[in-house]
Amino acid sequence: MATPVGFIGLGALGAPMAANLLAQGFPLTVHNRHRDRELPLAAAGALRAATPAAAARGADVLALCLSDDAAVAAVLLGEGGDAAAAVEGLAPGALVVDFTTIAPATSRAMADALAERSVAYLDAPVTGGTEGARAGTLAVLVGGAAADLERARPVLQAVGRTITAIGPVGAGQAAKAVNQVLVAGSYAAVAEAMALGQRLGLPMEEVRQALVGGAAGSWALEHRAGAMLRGEFPLGFRLRLHRKDLAIALEAATAGGLELPVAELVAAMEDDLIAAGHGDEDVSALARWFSARSR
Repeated sequence: MATPVGFIGLGALGAPMAANLLAQGFPLTVHNRHRDRELPLAAAGALRAATPAAAARGADVLALCLSDDAAVAAVLLGEGGDAAAAVEGLAPGALVVDFTTIAPATSRAMADALAERSVAYLDAPVTGGTEGARAGTLAVLVGGAAADLERARPVLQAVGRTITAIGPVGAGQAAKAVNQVLVAGSYAAVAEAMALGQRLGLPMEEVRQALVGGAAGSWALEHRAGAMLRGEFPLGFRLRLHRKDLAIALEAATAGGLELPVAELVAAMEDDLIAAGHGDEDVSALARWFSARSR
């Protein structure tokens, strides 16, 4: 019998991840704050839950894919006053797999609170964007006990191509912070290079194709630069959420006595774009920062 799974958070990443679990034959119960997002999955065979507690009830594994630390604490533990939090439906022996990107300290706090109820916890942030979520090819960075990872592995393999054990609870989130610093630098560099090439009057789509296979090649150059050149920003990961993730990385660096000047610069660029109303666009909207400053 496949493991019963509850899934809370059906946004740009969560919805296709939940769909892949359903397609792999997992009995699935879903919940989302905006209930209409549950409907496509319900049409495909998932059960709908009216509350986080109802989504957790009967689930051997409860997956979360939410926006930030506050959302995880509210949905999972009821911090903020939600009496129908997931913890009220979790049975002893259940396992929570948190795909949300949050601070390592928050993951550890969630794990400690759940352990008091004999519920296990893995932090398992993902990378790969909406493309990877739809294809089931995400990279999953896991923090937690080895035995809990093995319990969760069939679920993780339904959503990801690579599952990497990083260390204890919180280690997955620390690795995701490293990833987001790399994303910041690569997207900003691609946006800057595209702006330079356009200013020089080059045939930039041809230039982009020529550079993809060389030393400057990157995921951002291959998958986002063409859209940047067209002034289009198809949603893979929201700019405001990446800014939240950069804050986690910058805080960790400060605590460790390390400066991250590139990440700090990109964070300031993202602040400008969010203030201009672009926070819900893809991270590739960093290209707007350069176009807004063209002379």
